[in-house]
Amino acid sequence: MNIRARETGIRIRLQLELIGKTQRELAKDAGITEVSLSRYITGDREPKGTVLLNLAKALGTTTDYLLGLDIKGDFDSEYLRAKAWVARNASRMTIEQKADLASKVFS
Repeated sequence: MNIRARETGIRIRLQLELIGKTQRELAKDAGITEVSLSRYITGDREPKGTVLLNLAKALGTTTDYLLGLDIKGDFDSEYLRAKAWVARNASRMTIEQKADLASKVFS
């Protein structure tokens, strides 16, 4: 497994979580098999050319992000990532932490 394939797989999995799609839905949207998608996610294979572009479009991100070339990502991806993190962790946050986050949003 090469490092770039592993990084791409991690980023595909993260984007899946962020947008709330299943692997089955993504495979269909990208025009690939679920088996191929699974291999991309585990880093066993690296998507090439058109497949990478189709995955990026279906995930609402860029090929640069999926390849690890765009570290920051675009605004929409970062927003979805932050939203997903808050949703996953809100029940563990203190009132003070929630107020602090809210103050940043409404300042």
